[in-house]
Amino acid sequence: MSGEKILIVEDERAVARGLEYGLTAEGFSVLWARTGNEALALTRNEAPHLIVLDIRLPDISGFDVCRTLRSEGKRQPILMLTARDEEVDKILGLELGADDYLVKPYSLRELVSRIRALLRRTYGDLAMPTADARRLAFGAVEVDLERMLVTRRGQITELTPIEFRLLRHLVSQPARPASREQLIEAIWGYDSDLGNDRTVDVHMRHLRQKLEDDPSDPRWLVTVRGVGYKFEP
Repeated sequence: MSGEKILIVEDERAVARGLEYGLTAEGFSVLWARTGNEALALTRNEAPHLIVLDIRLPDISGFDVCRTLRSEGKRQPILMLTARDEEVDKILGLELGADDYLVKPYSLRELVSRIRALLRRTYGDLAMPTADARRLAFGAVEVDLERMLVTRRGQITELTPIEFRLLRHLVSQPARPASREQLIEAIWGYDSDLGNDRTVDVHMRHLRQKLEDDPSDPRWLVTVRGVGYKFEP
């Protein structure tokens, strides 16, 4: 892809203009929202490919923006920015559906790397599944890899991009245990700030809540003690 539309949600004009200049130079098309409510409106009307979302905004927080977009079924990758390197912020962002997390100050090179990785995994690898593995089913769940669509008992189940990539990775290697480190590398593709055991556990808990009959005693997405997780066909 080229010319992907990136929405920057940042209330500081100097910071936003710097990001706009740098991302435009990298070939992206850039939108800018100064507030959370403006970000919601631009996302609904302009459908950006990815959102760079500051947590601290003058009206509503970046957490509120993320929560609202995910509740509306918006699945664009969300890269959260914050000046605070606090674990609670990272976990809360993940719980609300964020895909990655970058702490200020950061370099433009790192930001672009994160953006490209998220775009590649959302619109590249997932957009072109192999012809013989585009659909699969387990229990009451059906997964359409080509359309990035998951249904359970005939009803659409909304997954975040990260949740979908995690599910896709596990089901593509049935019965093969994957460590948390392997999952981080496969899903994020680099040593992300989010790359730790709790990150994977949060997303796995979400997947189980959405797809398993009994999330506390999963049948399909199981824990391999001392290793990580696997899909049990």
